[in-house]
Amino acid sequence: MNLQMKNETTDQMIRRSENQKTECRGRDLSLEQGYSELHQGLSKRTLMLPLTALLLITLVACGGGSTPVPDEHAQETPGAHGPEVSLTAEQVKAIGLITGTMEKRGLSTSLKANGRLVLPPDKSAQVSVLAGGLVRGIPVREGQSVTKGQVLATVENMEFLQLQQDYLETSANLLALNADLKRQQDLHDDRINATKTLERAQADADVARAKHAGMAAKLRVFGTDPARLSAQDISSTYSVRSPITGTLQHIAITLGQFAEPNIPLFTVVDNSGLHIDLNLFEQDVARVRTGQKVVFGHAGEPVGQHSATIYAVNKAFERDQQAVLAHAKLDDNGEELMPGMYIEALIMTDSTSAWSLPAEAVVSNGDEHYIFVEDEPNTFKQVAVRTGASELGYTEVVPLEAVDPNATIVVKGTYYLLSELTKGTGEHDH
Repeated sequence: MNLQMKNETTDQMIRRSENQKTECRGRDLSLEQGYSELHQGLSKRTLMLPLTALLLITLVACGGGSTPVPDEHAQETPGAHGPEVSLTAEQVKAIGLITGTMEKRGLSTSLKANGRLVLPPDKSAQVSVLAGGLVRGIPVREGQSVTKGQVLATVENMEFLQLQQDYLETSANLLALNADLKRQQDLHDDRINATKTLERAQADADVARAKHAGMAAKLRVFGTDPARLSAQDISSTYSVRSPITGTLQHIAITLGQFAEPNIPLFTVVDNSGLHIDLNLFEQDVARVRTGQKVVFGHAGEPVGQHSATIYAVNKAFERDQQAVLAHAKLDDNGEELMPGMYIEALIMTDSTSAWSLPAEAVVSNGDEHYIFVEDEPNTFKQVAVRTGASELGYTEVVPLEAVDPNATIVVKGTYYLLSELTKGTGEHDH
């Protein structure tokens, strides 16, 4: 009787164990065979197991087939896809996240070079006087725009006064000599005077004509038109005029001061002729040629604010340095650009067509570079990339895993996504 009850109790336990075994997922074939052998042994009444041992086997079988629940903030290990960041619509709006797509652009590999802004000789002028004198007027101011021929100063000079007087006297004398030459020519034609007399009259007229022409040229140097000069127009002052159109950079004279010849009184510059002199090292000279584009910036601004074009490369090294000058003409003359400024430039040497993104779309973490691709709405997957050439705010990107060229990619807000991913918040695991 007791043995029958025990057998019935054992059969009930086996049935409960088989039910639990059915509910437990993932157990292997060895466990199922173990249960089968256990059931056969108990049916033949050849094996009695304590209740505690049977329960232990059941728990172990269930535990072995279960799958642990991952921590929802655990970072994914590298696999088929990278880590992801999920944002709410409010977060997307708050950080100003913007998406776009990769573009096929022509990018150029660049060569770094330093240089400075300079003016060609015909765009800068040092103005001085030919004849010394007292400064009687300065009608201009530093920084003022002036035109070619505009009066910069008036200078009083007695030699200029004498030159005008001599010119008028020579003009009058030349008229008389020309008239006398005509008479002598007429008399000679009538065989009344000697040939020698005609020759003397001719020589006197030629000498006077030469003096008259020389004095006229001197007056033009002083800015006076000889054809308009008369006795009533004689003046002791002459005007110092600007030889070019530009900006009056410096005035080195004051009223009443004696202006010395050949000492610069004014400096006029025309910044429309600005160009860049770039220093090329010996190993880089072969990469630079005329027609290549240059982007540059001066101190305090990033490279790429201005552009220029190489128009000449020197054929000899500069004195005391192993460098060759390359000359580039500016494409735009910003008012902030001035002669003498030191600049940093990138010379675009080789062009290639490549998939690219705005530079802001690529973030770095140590030596690795990443972009974020929208995997689901407001869920962005981190994708490792290799970067290439950069130009005018765009960077070549080569994803290290398959990315659809039309995929939606974050172009603004990537640093926020990287920070969220780094600190482990907002990640989305699959």
